[in-house]
Amino acid sequence: MNKKMLLAMQKRNKKRLKELRSKIEKGEVREEELEAVETEVDELTEEAQEIADALENVEDDGEGDEAGDDDGEEDNDNEEDDEGEEDEGDEEEEDGDDGEGEGEKRSGIKPEQRDKVMTAIGKGLSTRGHKSSKTKEKEIRSAFAKFVVGQIDETEARSLGIITGNGSVTVPEVIASEIITYAQEENLLRKYGSRHKTKGDVKYPVLVKKADANVNKDERTTEIVETGIEFDEILLDPAEFDALATVTKKLLKMSGAPIEQIVIDELKKAYVRKETNYMFKGNDVGNENPGALEKKAVAYYESTTIDPAAVDSQKLYQELVKLKGQPVTEVLKKSMWIINRAALTTLEGMTDTTGKPLLHEVSDGVGYKLLGHKVDFTDAADAADPTVPVFYFGDIKTFHIQDVIGAMEIQKLIEKYAGTNKVGFQIYNLLDGQLVYSPFEPSVYRYQVGQADPTP
Repeated sequence: MNKKMLLAMQKRNKKRLKELRSKIEKGEVREEELEAVETEVDELTEEAQEIADALENVEDDGEGDEAGDDDGEEDNDNEEDDEGEEDEGDEEEEDGDDGEGEGEKRSGIKPEQRDKVMTAIGKGLSTRGHKSSKTKEKEIRSAFAKFVVGQIDETEARSLGIITGNGSVTVPEVIASEIITYAQEENLLRKYGSRHKTKGDVKYPVLVKKADANVNKDERTTEIVETGIEFDEILLDPAEFDALATVTKKLLKMSGAPIEQIVIDELKKAYVRKETNYMFKGNDVGNENPGALEKKAVAYYESTTIDPAAVDSQKLYQELVKLKGQPVTEVLKKSMWIINRAALTTLEGMTDTTGKPLLHEVSDGVGYKLLGHKVDFTDAADAADPTVPVFYFGDIKTFHIQDVIGAMEIQKLIEKYAGTNKVGFQIYNLLDGQLVYSPFEPSVYRYQVGQADPTP
């Protein structure tokens, strides 16, 4: 579909919305017709957005440009009309309150019903409602950041689609999604684990089981013996989750600085640091996570003691082979390694018994493999001493994460950091992340070089 046709459709769309507005203003829409009008307005508004998105992606040509210039003038006129419409409408209401009141009585539509549909029509006619999705996302990002740093007030923020209340502001979906996407790249448990999105603060059950089957080589002459099935139910229970980011006042007051990107980048960093620690270690006071990877993974202890400060390559190689043999076959087929940087450094200088490098690049040049299984590394896997190599091996998909949709909020802290000329941003979210596996089939093992078995 070319640009000229899209602009013509856009023009017809606006014309129909104006017709509906005029009918309501004149009291020509009866109460029994109102539902149909509301449905049509919703459809027209949705169509307007689709047209705007199509116009954003359509290739320009001479014919389309010419049509766009002609129609563009009308669109500009419409913008002016729309901008001035509220004031004009107010004057008309002042001058003709009696007429409108009679119109409402005649049509049977209540004032609140009339206001609702008129607001919807205004949204469809406004220039903002006709902007492409990309443009709207930019506006939301900018409005969110400007409200957070105090450049616009609450009323203006609400008009731009930002939800505020009780001193906090809900992080818009477009920004929350960006933060979570960033977290997926930096937090390996988000990258390789299983994510569950829920609409409310509800416990999400994860079931694990182990069943026994029967076998009978002879023809069966008796009833099938009932097999035992063991169930273990783990409830993901979203916890209140806080993270803190600070930005200097000087930076916020620099008009030429990209405020929205600065704020969002700081939010990303603060959020990922806190979330990653919660999922890997779960040791925050008052917000401990019993299902954190470090706590829930089964400990593997060396059969031969190795000094972490001077690792014996051949001894470590043998321990890694034994570690790989710990998971049951079903788990082993889906297993991978997550290691810390100390382990990566050690492996890069190691060879197997034939002299070949123990760690080698995957054929496509991206990532590594160790003993036939994928390897990824992160500082979050560190022990108390980051120079000690740490290895996790198993099915990381059994780490389950629950995200509560729309729960992410941010609150500005001014007084708390006034002495350092900074502004704090406290991020609030609801989430849970736990390693879940059957007690019969542990899914992830943890090996810290030099750690001895505490049991005699």
